[in-house]
Amino acid sequence: MPFLVYLLDLSLQGPAGFERAMEWLQCGWIRAGSVAIAWSLIHHLLAGIRFLLIDIEVGVNLPAARISAWFVNVVAALLTLVYLGLVL
Repeated sequence: MPFLVYLLDLSLQGPAGFERAMEWLQCGWIRAGSVAIAWSLIHHLLAGIRFLLIDIEVGVNLPAARISAWFVNVVAALLTLVYLGLVL
C-alpha cells in the first residue's frame, strides 16, 4: 500500500513524474504482483457471494456446493485472464 501511495504522489507531481510512475508500472514484478492481487480480490468477491447464497440455503447440498466451488475457481481464473489482457 505505501508503494501505491508513492506512485500516486509521483504521478501527480507533473508530466515527468507521471512518466516515471508509468515506467515503474511496466516492470514485470509489479505486473505479476498486480495480477496476483487482482486474482485474490476477484476470488474473494466470488467466494463471498457463494457463501452469502449458502447462508440463505441456496446450494447447501454437497453436489451443488461442489459445483459452486468449481464455478468460483474457474470464473475467478477467467476474469483474471481478462484483467491480464487489459494490463498488457
